[in-house]
Amino acid sequence: MSSSRTSIKSPSAYLVIAIVALIDLVLLYGVTLMYAQGELAFAILVLILVAVGSWVFISKKGYNYRYVYPSLLGVVTFIVFPLVYTVNVAFTNYSSNHLLSLERVRAIHLAKTWRTGGESFSFKMYQEGPNFRLMLSKTSTATDEHYLTEPFPETSEPLKLKAYISTHAPTGAELPLREVIKKRSTLKQLNIVLPNDTGLAMTSLRKFGAIAKVYRPDDHIDRQYPEQSYALIDNRTGETIYPDMATGYYTNSDGSEQIGPGFTIYTGWDNFTRVFTDPGIQGPFLKIFAWTIIFSALSVAFTLIIGLLMACLVQWEPLKGNGVYRLLLILPYAVPAFISILIFRGLFNQNFGEINLLLDLLFGVKPEWFSNELLAKSMVVIVNTWLGYPYMMILSIGLLKSIPDDLYEASAIDGATPVQNLFHITIPMIIKPLIPLLIASFAFNFNNLVLIALLTDGAPDMLHATTPAGATDILVSYTFRIAFGSYGQDYGLASAIATVIFLMVGFIAWVNLKATRQLQ
Repeated sequence: MSSSRTSIKSPSAYLVIAIVALIDLVLLYGVTLMYAQGELAFAILVLILVAVGSWVFISKKGYNYRYVYPSLLGVVTFIVFPLVYTVNVAFTNYSSNHLLSLERVRAIHLAKTWRTGGESFSFKMYQEGPNFRLMLSKTSTATDEHYLTEPFPETSEPLKLKAYISTHAPTGAELPLREVIKKRSTLKQLNIVLPNDTGLAMTSLRKFGAIAKVYRPDDHIDRQYPEQSYALIDNRTGETIYPDMATGYYTNSDGSEQIGPGFTIYTGWDNFTRVFTDPGIQGPFLKIFAWTIIFSALSVAFTLIIGLLMACLVQWEPLKGNGVYRLLLILPYAVPAFISILIFRGLFNQNFGEINLLLDLLFGVKPEWFSNELLAKSMVVIVNTWLGYPYMMILSIGLLKSIPDDLYEASAIDGATPVQNLFHITIPMIIKPLIPLLIASFAFNFNNLVLIALLTDGAPDMLHATTPAGATDILVSYTFRIAFGSYGQDYGLASAIATVIFLMVGFIAWVNLKATRQLQ
């Protein structure tokens, strides 16, 4: 006697499949839109995540991964993909001058027009229901013959209209000049084609003039050029321009003229080479790198020293009201950092800040906190120490409680002083568990963009630098200014520096991991 068993899925299983299918349809629609917009990398990423997610939540083999998948999804979306994208940009010339693809730049050049100097026409605008119509007439002749355009709506997109010869006025109401002025944004989008194929465009509030395309495609195929299919011919001069794959611009035949806008190309290791060989970048980069190390080290050292001393003070039993002191000392950590930084920026103001007013009253001096390099760096360290010591104090309080009281009692019997207790008992007992936290604090200050951006914005600026660089800039703020500063956005160079920073921070994280394992 044989029996066969059939697996019947529960209603909840079908519900899960239906929900996953619905989510997949929505995401696949998004993938289609991304692909249509030319965002191939994002489309591929979403497609991979959709496929893996569907397998995890539907397949029995992927059951064990469904609780891990959301965290992996976050890691891939917000860490891995941005990192890969940044590294990819580092190998290109992507910048404010090279934002578009070669195909898009070619389309822009083909859409350019110029006034040919031909006939100009005065016009009147008529409204016919929801649409409008133009009547064009030559200014140099007194004849009833004129051109009428097709009806057209209000639009913010380029619109091509045909015009035909007529001797009758439109049936709609003529718009007064003030109404025509209100419609000028629509009129500027019109490209009117006369029966003889002459193109007209708006040249003034009352005139349309003859226009023509600046460039046309070069249909010759016998040119020895790697991008010959993208070559264009200038209708004004007959000269051929080519996309230069070394500079990212269209250029003339001898390469003496670059025609914007530029397009994005892969430049290999050029951005990394510039960082270490270009004197205008290498000099500021090395100075900023050294200052970043010094700033991070001083911040960790000062916050540790002050935080540890404050922790020892509030733990001192003879001190009355130490709970109140602990609360007051932790307050700087409770205030949002950006508020404290902006307050300190006002306090250190060279002309009206309270600090300079007090120093002027007591000693007759007004330090130039934002103009002098040494004073600016000192100010940055002072402010960062104020912001960071409560964190170190909290850590130290917790570690001090783990030290047995017997050690201090034995040292008291031997006649040890508080300073001897600090260096021979307290510090040796807390330094091992504190080292990984100090390394983490160093890494945090290594990338402390908020402090520099809000307090000094890198000031004072370095001279003779080809990139925006300041004496108080750290690597991350230097990168930010290169990418988004007002001097020109060089995203490729900024991405190269960001990649170098990632390697440095990754090394710090590796050292932190090694130190943590050795101290366990």
